Amino acid sequence: MSAEFTLKAGAYEAVVTERAAALRVLQFEGRDLVVPFPEGGPIPDYRGIIAAPWPNRIADGRYTFDGATHQLAVSEPERDTALHGLAYPLDWTVKEHDAGSVTLTCTVGPTSGYPFVVELSTRYVLDETGLHTSVTAHNAADVAAPYGVCPHPYLVAGSSPLNEWILEAPASSFLEVTPDRLLPVSLEPVEGHEFDFRAARPIGATEIDHAFTDITFDAGLARLSLRDPAGTGVGMSWDERCLWLQIHTADKPAPLPSRIGLAVEPMTCPPDAFNSGTDPIRLEPGAEHTASWTIYALQQPN
Repeated sequence: MSAEFTLKAGAYEAVVTERAAALRVLQFEGRDLVVPFPEGGPIPDYRGIIAAPWPNRIADGRYTFDGATHQLAVSEPERDTALHGLAYPLDWTVKEHDAGSVTLTCTVGPTSGYPFVVELSTRYVLDETGLHTSVTAHNAADVAAPYGVCPHPYLVAGSSPLNEWILEAPASSFLEVTPDRLLPVSLEPVEGHEFDFRAARPIGATEIDHAFTDITFDAGLARLSLRDPAGTGVGMSWDERCLWLQIHTADKPAPLPSRIGLAVEPMTCPPDAFNSGTDPIRLEPGAEHTASWTIYALQQPN
């Protein structure tokens, strides 16, 4: 069984697992801010993982970088894609842990399809303002490497059904995708579309599994809010290294539990970025890249 690490600060408590450096639990005053998963078991639906060295999916598991074509293992066979990177199945190594923080590390590559060496360090810090996460990638090889990252939490606004949750997301465009493989087709404006959540409104029956961009940042941060009509809520902020945002309403066919949380994934690049060339990070030898985000409780306005 993989080890896990409990963090506490004020009314917050978080549990982070060695497996995938995943956020297993985040609570405020005893209520869930993310959909948890059981201790010691598998991680369902990639909940809380760090997806690196690419977020989302790569078509056919194949891409070309610096003139060489690479073939990754297809981890999503129903869509014939390589999904959520290589760090997910790994047990990370704890470097530091105290009452309010933990730092975990792992190395991805070289492996079939990713002949590069990227050292990852994820740091979680819990304080009275929420859970702050940063992921730093260091290229430990002598050749450049393609890279991208995102977290994969499923946010929980409260006890009401997801359809009633009120979403505000600061994005003006979204990627239309193929219905069968969820691969990018075209960038479209949210104006006049059911995906326009720039002003807070209920999610309703809208099904979302799309990447958004043209995000509004204020003082270097973008902010998303998700509120339950009963008065509770959860917020997420992220820095300008994450120009993309995947949102997924977690729709599942019966009899599986469906729409139990809202996946909110600030991404450094969109789906299939290693092929499209849209915003992948070129990590030069010895270079580092850090992206960060925060999840926090929203209180009922006075």
